[in-house]
Amino acid sequence: MAFETETLQDFLDVLASDAPAPGGGSVAALGGALGAALVTMVSNLTIGKEKYRDNWSEMETIRSGSEKLRAKFIKLMNDDTESFNVFMAAMKMPKDTDEQKALRRDAMESASKGATEVPMTTLECCAEMAATALMAAKLGNKNAASDAGSAALLADAAGKAAAYNVRINLPGIKDEAFSASIRERMKVALDSLENSCSNTKRVMDEILG
Repeated sequence: MAFETETLQDFLDVLASDAPAPGGGSVAALGGALGAALVTMVSNLTIGKEKYRDNWSEMETIRSGSEKLRAKFIKLMNDDTESFNVFMAAMKMPKDTDEQKALRRDAMESASKGATEVPMTTLECCAEMAATALMAAKLGNKNAASDAGSAALLADAAGKAAAYNVRINLPGIKDEAFSASIRERMKVALDSLENSCSNTKRVMDEILG
């Protein structure tokens, strides 16, 4: 898939259709991409402004990070739908003999892990983006503070949506060690996300009154 080459209307139309993919995972990644783009915008509205000269270097680092995240999120949009397609293909494998059943079972386990790993990575990227949005809110052009705050809100919503997509896939995975690792990563990412978003809200309240 290459959703980034489609029109917004085309994407919304296929999303609203009865096709099972794209779904919440791809939308979570899109939300992350939108937030990352907002952080880049705040950076661009800060760098070069004499009033914020002391923050230019840090804002350049923030901009570089947000642009890398934006590219990651776009890839994750496509990966999420592709991982679902791989899972569906595994489900359709023949199961007439014991050998076929074993092959199908292994393929479904592998596909389930892939379909879990993608939104898990999206969640982790959202946590990273939220931290970046917090710094943009603190150091960026105050006239664009609402944009940095909006980026944090998008990170929060997108990250939690990604977590839902992780959790819905976990019951189908037999590998307990893998599931335990994913649950720990999810907890760490959600805690980080919550911390950054809470701090950004405080910054927003100070700036906006």
